[in-house]
Amino acid sequence: MNVELTVVRSGALTTVQDAGRRGYAHLGVPRSGALDAPAMRLANRLLGNDPDAAVLETTLSGCAVRPDRGVTVVVGGAPCPVTVDGRPVAWGAPVHVPAGAVLNAGAVTAGVRSYLAVGGGIAVDPVLGSRSTDLLSGLGPAPLRDGDVLPLSAPARQAALPGTAPWPAPPTELTLPLRLGPRADWFTPAALRCLTTATYRVSPHSNRIGLRTEGPALEREVTGELPSEGVVLGAVQVPPDGRPLVFLHDHPTTGGYPVIGVVPEAALAQAAQAAVGTPVRFTRE
Repeated sequence: MNVELTVVRSGALTTVQDAGRRGYAHLGVPRSGALDAPAMRLANRLLGNDPDAAVLETTLSGCAVRPDRGVTVVVGGAPCPVTVDGRPVAWGAPVHVPAGAVLNAGAVTAGVRSYLAVGGGIAVDPVLGSRSTDLLSGLGPAPLRDGDVLPLSAPARQAALPGTAPWPAPPTELTLPLRLGPRADWFTPAALRCLTTATYRVSPHSNRIGLRTEGPALEREVTGELPSEGVVLGAVQVPPDGRPLVFLHDHPTTGGYPVIGVVPEAALAQAAQAAVGTPVRFTRE
């Protein structure tokens, strides 16, 4: 018999995410997928799931779910209090949730995004090979609402990790390596120095599309318009206000503002956990 999760409290923004949709940028479809992929994979491995099995990605305020059969879950990523029917249970380790009990992942105590993985994984219908919610294109399941019911796959049979594992702490300061180009020549030498010496801060307008920053504006050498061109995950675009914007997983696949550099994908998981106001520094590779 299939197991289902009912969403009791959806939280500020909770979405289904897996490894995302690779290979469709030429059709205008971004990658999507878990912003903190290492956290998603660790939570899954603690359950014996496929590392890229679909999970719930919460934002700041967490969520609460109720299974109709007993399940094992892991809540990891950004630290938060976790309870089952009001009783405190472990964060970052497997927890059994009986049938009909409410698992509550509370508001984060640090970072931004927590990950709720369930034995077997979330089994919503895939779109273009992925179960991920894409906020930009609207592909995949809609962000969760109270009362939604999510199907689960059968628990995996592969070996799980030991019951505990080290979890990276959310950053108190974010340092992002930067490869200049392709449009670095559209900016003044002073702007390029500023980019790698100034301290920016995470803007409250950041989201799954991009990490926006607050700080000194970057002066352009070329003031004309740039025809739209392809942009990649991690691209650092400079919009008209001059503040760098780091594209995350739901980013558009084309853009008309100049890209001054690119942050390697491996550095983006920490960007996903950088709370509003976190200092941001770019270091040239």
